[in-house]
Amino acid sequence: MSQTVTEPKKQTSRKVRALLAGGLVLGVGAAVTLATWTDQEWATGIFGAGSFNIQSSNDGATFADNESQDGAAALDFELTGGDNLNLAPGATVAAPFVLQLDADTTYDANVSLEEATATPVDADLTYGIVTVDDVAACTAEATGTAVVPAGTAIGTTEGATVFDLTAGAEGATGAPVTLCFQVTAGDGLVEGQEITASWGFLGESVE
Repeated sequence: MSQTVTEPKKQTSRKVRALLAGGLVLGVGAAVTLATWTDQEWATGIFGAGSFNIQSSNDGATFADNESQDGAAALDFELTGGDNLNLAPGATVAAPFVLQLDADTTYDANVSLEEATATPVDADLTYGIVTVDDVAACTAEATGTAVVPAGTAIGTTEGATVFDLTAGAEGATGAPVTLCFQVTAGDGLVEGQEITASWGFLGESVE
């Protein structure tokens, strides 16, 4: 009497499949457990701005921030041998205006005449601006480097050129630049007329 044993083969086959399945699971598990490392480095900087401020004076001694038309420095025009408020045709009056960089300023400056106004606008006055050595040197006859050419209509800036201001050493004011305004009355000046003129300068820092 013969017997056929087939059961062990079936069990072996199931074991092999089970091991293969187990191997596949182990393979997937190994892939997702790989470590990822990161690292960061940072740098920082602290920055400070320099200082820039122009001051002005009408006497070369007392300087202030005259930064608006309403707060403008009043120029003291003088007429040689006469009353500076009683201009006659052909007369010229002069007044100094001094600019400098304050002690905290760390940059030099380029300065330009940006705006000029006159009331009334048709006043028969012309002007020019020259640089002079100091306040005492500002007269109707003074000569120097022209910032605005003589004969320029009052209330205009035509022909104005740029001039420089130099910052001082640490803790010191810069070298002053004295401007001499020279205003001349024309033949059409109206008797008894009162004219108000203003000039606005703009300074830009330079390295």
